[in-house]
Amino acid sequence: MARKKKTVEPEMTEEQVNAHILGAGEVVEQYITETLETNYMPYAMSVIMSRAIPEIDGFKPSHRKLLYTMYKMGLLNGGRVKSANIVGRTMQLNPHGDAAIYETMVRLAKGNESLLHPYVDSKGNFGKAYSKNMVFAASRYTEAKLEPIAYELFRDIDKDTVDFVDNYDATMKEPTLLPVTFPSVLVNANTGIAVGMASSICSFNLKEICDTTVGLIKNPDFDITETLKAPDFIGGGKIIYDREAMNEIYRTGRGGFKVRAKYEYDKANNCIDITEIPPTTTAEAIIDKIIEKVKSNSVREISDIRDETDKKGLKITIDLKRGTDADKLMQKLYKMTPLEDTFSCNFNVLIAGVPRVLGVSELLQEWIAYRTECVNRRVYFDLTKAKDKLHLLLGLQKILLDIDKAIKIVRETEEEQEVVPNLMIGFGIDRIQAEYVAEIKLRHLNREYILKRLQDVEDLKKQIEDMEDILANKSRVKKIIVGELNEVSQKYGKERRSEIIYSQEIEEEQEEAEEIPDYPVTLFFTKEGYFKKITPLSLRMSGEQKLKETDEIVSTVETTNNTELLFFTDQCQVYKSKVSDFDDTKASVLGDFVPSKLMMDEGESAISMVVLKEYKGYMLFFFENGKVAKVDISAYETKTNRKKLIKAYSDKSPIVAVVYAEADKELVMRSTAGRYLLFNTGAISAKTTKDSQGVSVMTLKKGHRIDSVTEYSEGMFAKPTRYRTKNLPAAGAILSAEDQGEQLTF
Repeated sequence: MARKKKTVEPEMTEEQVNAHILGAGEVVEQYITETLETNYMPYAMSVIMSRAIPEIDGFKPSHRKLLYTMYKMGLLNGGRVKSANIVGRTMQLNPHGDAAIYETMVRLAKGNESLLHPYVDSKGNFGKAYSKNMVFAASRYTEAKLEPIAYELFRDIDKDTVDFVDNYDATMKEPTLLPVTFPSVLVNANTGIAVGMASSICSFNLKEICDTTVGLIKNPDFDITETLKAPDFIGGGKIIYDREAMNEIYRTGRGGFKVRAKYEYDKANNCIDITEIPPTTTAEAIIDKIIEKVKSNSVREISDIRDETDKKGLKITIDLKRGTDADKLMQKLYKMTPLEDTFSCNFNVLIAGVPRVLGVSELLQEWIAYRTECVNRRVYFDLTKAKDKLHLLLGLQKILLDIDKAIKIVRETEEEQEVVPNLMIGFGIDRIQAEYVAEIKLRHLNREYILKRLQDVEDLKKQIEDMEDILANKSRVKKIIVGELNEVSQKYGKERRSEIIYSQEIEEEQEEAEEIPDYPVTLFFTKEGYFKKITPLSLRMSGEQKLKETDEIVSTVETTNNTELLFFTDQCQVYKSKVSDFDDTKASVLGDFVPSKLMMDEGESAISMVVLKEYKGYMLFFFENGKVAKVDISAYETKTNRKKLIKAYSDKSPIVAVVYAEADKELVMRSTAGRYLLFNTGAISAKTTKDSQGVSVMTLKKGHRIDSVTEYSEGMFAKPTRYRTKNLPAAGAILSAEDQGEQLTF
């Protein structure tokens, strides 16, 4: 058979091509408004709705599609798989290139250090958020799975808690939202730039957010500032707290606050090590800016700067010239470089498809409403399943009451298709029940099986009644949400990484006096908060101490004029000062009123004075509930001249006594029950957290408390072993007859 000769068409001209396309090449006049409506607006809406703005569950569509794909791959409990595999599977839901999907995954990964609570457990090089030069490896080299906290994103997702829609080619289903059990929208930072609008949400501490949400559930007018102190970042740093600015962010969802870097001075090598930086900058940007300032002679104290970041974490090292004051240099660099930067907030979130800028309270209320719907849908799903199962068991119950009759019906039925109708007629059950009964195996027709099924009926009735009560009772739904929040907080909560410092404290920073005269002095501190500094000569020449009628001296210390003072207050704060800040006085005057001198808060009183030559030893806080907190005194040491430290000790129980100990010593605790406990402070482990609740030392019966603490001295008790104990906590002992005459005072 002859092959037909193929003819080659000559190339078509541009005019011929245009002639084949209807309207091609024509210039048509069109109003700009029409162009925007038909061409630009659909694009803008797509970016806003499906790309850049997060929704109430805290995720953008790209995040949600990736995490859901990993969940369906079984990566919540299984081992890690190649990132390239995850990216490829995600493309079934996300119609984007592999590079865009992988970058989304990188930001969610633990190794990148972008999120306070990452959702992806990564292995390999995922880059670092604080460095633009540390680029992540290709997806074929890295591995990943879901972090345990991701379980909270998908809990009960298969129980109709959220809606599912078709993917882009209608071959799969994907969730429109994730049924998150905690307000993830505020727990992890999220930024996005859409068309005509943007979103910038800072991260908050998980514990604080859960506590705040619980507070709002119990009381819609709850003051969120009581539990939500300030944002918190994975990279730490110091948040400069301005109450008015922070309240504005909480109220409107807009505003900004400053974050500054943390540093340590290495005296041996005369250098500054910067270990934490603001989340809005990178190590390279900081180094470049400092180099620029050095070259322009704006900064003359630096001899070298380098990036020493390694596997241990971020580290920027600044070598100093001889004689440079590190703290003064850092104050200058804070003003001139990104070592101090502003985080701008714009809490723009999609609520039911509408972009809205909400304050923290409003955003949490929206989340509570969303979570309430999820819980209701879950309970309704379980209720429907339980009712269906009960319906089947009720049919089975009728059969089990007369098994012989059922067997007889089956045996006497000639055709298989007539078995179900005959069972329906014989027992008065519907087709669904009859189908279920007909499928029962012969081995199940025994007494044990029958009793279990009958018990199942009773259990299901109780469960159905309970679930119907939940759906009818809003308070029970709230209780469920509160329980889940407390569970998440306890299971995944972490301590704050970002330190909070107050703007007024920074303003109070000042240069130390060049020379402070040093000489012996005796310090007196009274119960009502008066302070006197008297020289030995003046003390010898003076008479009785002048005090108010109801006042008394509670502390007398011989020291020198160059020592430091810590005044602990009844509002869990400590005010730092120096002996030299107070004028020399005489016994014949009342002295300085400490709350006024140190500008304490209104109604605040000083309850204890501690005199320090150097920050060595421990602070011991004794609480009415029998607990004792032992805090290393270094926790109160600051590089800058800060006047006030908040959370100086725990507020969980009223304070009884504050004791400073340079070394461990023996103390005596007395309870209102008349019991005494003698113990050595070495038995208590020291903490670095100032507001630690402490450990139980003295056990108390209901209605009793600790009322005094005394330093033990030799001979205080006839038989000290009576009041000592091998293990703590202990109840102590009642005074023996030999010790009845002794009177212990604080």
